[in-house]
Amino acid sequence: MLTLASKLKREDGLKGSRTSAAASDSTRRVSVRDRLLVKEVAELEANLPYEGYYQGGKFQFETEVPDAYNMVPPKVKCLTRIWHPNITETGEICLSLLREHSIDGTGWAPTRTLKDVVWGLNSLFTDLLNFDDPLNIEAAEHHLRDKEDFRNKVGDYIKHYAR
Repeated sequence: MLTLASKLKREDGLKGSRTSAAASDSTRRVSVRDRLLVKEVAELEANLPYEGYYQGGKFQFETEVPDAYNMVPPKVKCLTRIWHPNITETGEICLSLLREHSIDGTGWAPTRTLKDVVWGLNSLFTDLLNFDDPLNIEAAEHHLRDKEDFRNKVGDYIKHYAR
């Protein structure tokens, strides 16, 4: 994200040299998006609360912000291997606010920000941990069968993949 700030500075220096109106509109749109992202990332630097099964793990997420942001949601993938009912071992994430259209009305809206995405991801590790409507069915069934063994497997994944 640090590269966004330097990109904005470069673009500000090039503003006067642009001649094409189409290029100017495109640059202005990307510039607004980049400015939103820089602002949102700056707001995310505060520490997030952390508790529950996944305490002590460090999980990396890849966020792809499309050109049409904030009209469409960012695409997010978990890069850290994890044993979780709402995140597959390959990184797909089940979080309603990441859906462009959601049946329950909690999907993406232009009023949402990356801060909402981070808080939503954080909630998947605490209060939104959902064993009743899982993406990773095997993990959810494991929790229903043996909660202590589930906790141990989560701990093993954290030791091996999330340090």
